[in-house]
Amino acid sequence: MTTAEIGRPHAPATRRPGFVAALRRHVPLSIGLGVLWLAAMLLVAIFADYLRPYGITAMDLTNRLSAPGNPKHWLGTDELGRDVLARLIQSIRVSLVIAFSATIISAVFGTALGFAAAKFRGVVEHVVLVLADFQAALPFLIMSLAVLAFFGSSMVLIVCLMGFYGWERYARIARGLAISASAQGYASAVVQLGASPFRVYFRHILPNVASTLIVSMTLTFPEIILMESGLSFLGLGVQPPETSLGNMVGFGREYLTRAPWIMLAPAFVIMLTTLSISLVGDWLRDKLDPTVR
Repeated sequence: MTTAEIGRPHAPATRRPGFVAALRRHVPLSIGLGVLWLAAMLLVAIFADYLRPYGITAMDLTNRLSAPGNPKHWLGTDELGRDVLARLIQSIRVSLVIAFSATIISAVFGTALGFAAAKFRGVVEHVVLVLADFQAALPFLIMSLAVLAFFGSSMVLIVCLMGFYGWERYARIARGLAISASAQGYASAVVQLGASPFRVYFRHILPNVASTLIVSMTLTFPEIILMESGLSFLGLGVQPPETSLGNMVGFGREYLTRAPWIMLAPAFVIMLTTLSISLVGDWLRDKLDPTVR
């Protein structure tokens, strides 16, 4: 060993990448998998009629509670001999239709109220903010149970009820962004050119705040899926013979020890779908929010 080598400090030992570093390295992969999963769920919902091997009410009494792997029933059957795969495909369609429709209703309703509060200010703004505070403090699940128990469960009522979930978020976001955008030069210039308030807000302000609202929709979408699943699990959501993911979980809990595949299949789909939407929503927030960049 030479004198130069003795006096030279040793290089620190290379550390193995920790969990956080590994997670950051694999985040693009997880987002890609999430997008693929959501695309697959969308295709299943669109082509459900062609993908179902059997009808959702077709019974095979000779194969009741058949385990997965059966050549006739890949995911097994339930207590009535109905094919779990066929019912799962239909459940994906119903749950996604409810969640998508309710998210659109919530976003449109909340954004319109937020723009109205930003435009008129004063009493209108105060009323909108009070309603938003009331909605945020209201136990929505309990209110939904009361409404469905009193009026009865129907697909239209469930969609409308879920549509009022989370509208206060859009109202607050739209109000704040509209007030900020109105103070900028482009909105004032359009007003001076004689544009109507509707054109100013929906043709000029809305496109500039749409990215934030889209990210909010990705956060509300999985919450609505879980809310609908909870209502169906309690027996007040989608009613037989129709089926949904929560409906399948609710009926499968009675056979959890004897036939766990009845409940685990829809529960697995709920978990992966909500996780994928959350991952994509976080990614969109980072990509569309200029303050993050």
